[in-house]
Amino acid sequence: MPGGPWPLVTGDHPGARGPRLRALLPDLAPWRSSRDFRLMWCAGVVTIFGSCVTAVALPVQIKELTGSALAVGAIGAVQLVPLIVFGLYGGALADAVDRRKLILYSEAALGLLSVFLLVNTLLPHPAVWPLYVVAALDSALSGLQRPALDSIVPRIVPHEQLTAAAALNAMRWQAGAVAGPALAGVLIVYAGLGWAYGLDIASFVVSLALCAGLRPSPAGHDADRPSLRSIVDGARYAWSRKELLGTYAVDLAAMFLAMPLAIFPFLADDLHARWSLGLMYAAVPFGSLVVSLTSGWSSRVHRHGRMVVYAAVVWGLAMAAAGRVGNVWLVLLFLAVAGGCDQVSGLFRVTIWNQTIPDELRGRLAGIELLSFTVGPQLGQVRSGGMAGWTSARTSVWSGGLMCAAAVGLLAAALPKLMSYDARTNEHAVRMRVGLSGGS
Repeated sequence: MPGGPWPLVTGDHPGARGPRLRALLPDLAPWRSSRDFRLMWCAGVVTIFGSCVTAVALPVQIKELTGSALAVGAIGAVQLVPLIVFGLYGGALADAVDRRKLILYSEAALGLLSVFLLVNTLLPHPAVWPLYVVAALDSALSGLQRPALDSIVPRIVPHEQLTAAAALNAMRWQAGAVAGPALAGVLIVYAGLGWAYGLDIASFVVSLALCAGLRPSPAGHDADRPSLRSIVDGARYAWSRKELLGTYAVDLAAMFLAMPLAIFPFLADDLHARWSLGLMYAAVPFGSLVVSLTSGWSSRVHRHGRMVVYAAVVWGLAMAAAGRVGNVWLVLLFLAVAGGCDQVSGLFRVTIWNQTIPDELRGRLAGIELLSFTVGPQLGQVRSGGMAGWTSARTSVWSGGLMCAAAVGLLAAALPKLMSYDARTNEHAVRMRVGLSGGS
């Protein structure tokens, strides 16, 4: 036969393993093609790592100062409202000002909050109330900054590389979410809280230096001023785009009904495996990280809406399985599967957003997106905890997972444009692609 003994490369051919393995590895095209993406990615790695250290140190300090579980839980309460208000305003602001400047100024302000935490910790008698003030301000500043971070990506990454960029950005967060808390535990125990806050300050210094190298990203000449009306205009646009509405609704349903992180301590007790608590918390981001590390295939997918729905359904079913099985290792396995599905769903949600939303609206829509993936988990803790108190931890987990799968199925049926979305034919995706090609 022409072409040698293997005219077709099949799974039986040893030489096929190399190309197939490379096809699974993350697509590094955005890293190679965009200097600004490289700077933002490196800055994000550093600042996420430091922020995750502080996210552990802050509740530990409140616990040490008060001895109250209620006082620790109140951190979430003081963070929720600022996140909602400033997340929406930050979206409008990102459409009206230079996004690079907004990122830099908010990053500097976040760094100053860590300085304030360090100063308070070094006092002979650290006060409790400043910790809540910092938590609220941190939430507000994160709400201002995140829409600018999200909406600048389509400006610095080619249209066809946006899925790969989403995977690389997710990997950045997952690495910090795993390594940051692990180091925080060691630092707090062996060096003290001051070292944890000091490390966070150093991370902000490095990230600021990197972000300073970004090119300006000014608003358009006809950009709307940040106002309630501009926010409403963004919400109206989102409502008119049923495939976008579907991505928000699916994520809210999945997080509200099947995000049981708050009851993992009780689940570990029910399984007579208290030693597994840390592994439970790590299993979900670990599953997400595995998907990110093998995300090369994602750039070849075009039916993004279906992937969002399918992954959310399997997320719910995996959580249901984690609640039903009695073996702790199977629980960890299903939690990791759920984490992988969450990453798949998130990856294609972000792709739909970045490939179809006009640049002049992207900041405001990023503010809405911020709410869709932050409010859901917050409310999900309330749901899972309340149901666990009424029934049991395991019942709360498996019933929430089943309700999630059912709710996502109903949403898919009610919003057929999400299921039919195809990046090759969707009018908004095509318009964006053609517009960018014409501009270049």
